[in-house]
Amino acid sequence: MSDPQIGILMLGIFILFIFLGFPIAFTLMALGIGFGYYAYFNADRMWIGYERLVEQGAEGFEVWLAYLNGFLNSRIFDLFVNQTYSVMANEVLTAVPLFLFMGYIVERSNIVERLFSTLYIAARRVPGAMAVAALITCTLFATATGIVGAVVTLMGLLALPAMLNARYNQSFASGVICAGGTLGILIPPSIMLIVYAAASGTSIVRLYAGALFPGLLLAGLYVTYIVVRSILQPSAAPKPTNEEVGDLSFGRLMWMMITSFVPLAVLIMAVLGSILFGLATPTEAASAGALGGLALSALYRALTWDKLRESVYLTLKTTAMVCWLFVGSWTFSSVFSYLGGEHLITEFVVGLDLNTITFLILAQLIIFLLGWPLEWSEIIIIFVPIFLPLLDIFGVDPLFFGILVALNLQTSFLTPPMAMSAYYLKGIAPPSVQLIEIFKGCMPFLLFVVVAMVVLYVFPQIVFWLPDTIYG
Repeated sequence: MSDPQIGILMLGIFILFIFLGFPIAFTLMALGIGFGYYAYFNADRMWIGYERLVEQGAEGFEVWLAYLNGFLNSRIFDLFVNQTYSVMANEVLTAVPLFLFMGYIVERSNIVERLFSTLYIAARRVPGAMAVAALITCTLFATATGIVGAVVTLMGLLALPAMLNARYNQSFASGVICAGGTLGILIPPSIMLIVYAAASGTSIVRLYAGALFPGLLLAGLYVTYIVVRSILQPSAAPKPTNEEVGDLSFGRLMWMMITSFVPLAVLIMAVLGSILFGLATPTEAASAGALGGLALSALYRALTWDKLRESVYLTLKTTAMVCWLFVGSWTFSSVFSYLGGEHLITEFVVGLDLNTITFLILAQLIIFLLGWPLEWSEIIIIFVPIFLPLLDIFGVDPLFFGILVALNLQTSFLTPPMAMSAYYLKGIAPPSVQLIEIFKGCMPFLLFVVVAMVVLYVFPQIVFWLPDTIYG
């Protein structure tokens, strides 16, 4: 077999191991080192010390140690150490644990229940008021945390029983929570965009600026669907009675907004605004956001030692997963490229004689299919870099490609049979809510993800206008 064919074999073995359920980060590292030992094998360089001792007639432990040193004297180990150091010293990735900590501490600040109740009362005259309030709460909360599982689980415990008690259709209510919970990986400050920036070398501030309008577009499409369906099918979202919403004065409603909606909105806008307008780097803004999350938690009298310790533990656990995925991916991709596998894939795709649009459609279709067995972090870190060398060939801006990927990955949480949002919700939903009903509720929102992607294909300035206006 030629080296490029061995590289493709390496990729095939990795995909097989994914389906067998092996830990992905360690599988990447093992395959990278194993195939790298073959790729960088150089007997003359590795065993020169051992051969010299043998020629001198040396025996025993000294010769055995020289042989072991020769075995370990492969450049793949140098590469692995250097890749590990590069990941741990990457300034872009420094923002990941800080944003994660902000999200975990805000999740435990007891603000979400107040926010949902306030928005429901404020939107009580809007068709599907409780669903609209749930979606907006999900959007704000997901934006602050960026952790899909946490948002869907918490909102499932809070909003789903309230909607079911208000006689909402079960699949409709479930779909609202699942779709709203995934928006956090698209709307900045998104952790997914930080990871994509580190993987692709794209400016994170331009990514944040480019993702803002597409994120709001998708959220707007979701809200429009909720309102229109509530009008056309009133039984799916019955109007609330006066007893359910109460009769609050305008002043009381304003006070509820100030104490629930405003603090979280100010925290998000302060973090995002300081990044977009160059007042702080993403890492500095994330540090301020983490401090703001602690202050918010203390303000709501929810900051306890147990919650702080749990937030730190979950932050470290998730950060370690991301960092070791990067180490494994970069080692794997370096060996894969050295063997010529990347060049072989590039030649194959170029040989298909695609234009820019068909290339983008093919790439997004592959990423959509990868979303079934894989998490978004694994897709961004492992598979998206395979497409990056092709972007110049087809004239695609990495910024535009990254936003399309972020939109596309919404589907990975909503598409059966591996719709993780649906499984998160099923885990805490009442027994009467069947998994098939949750899947049915997600389907219309999947359609609007596709609509949003088509709109971006037709009007790419939705992505480029804000970063070009701010940064030139």
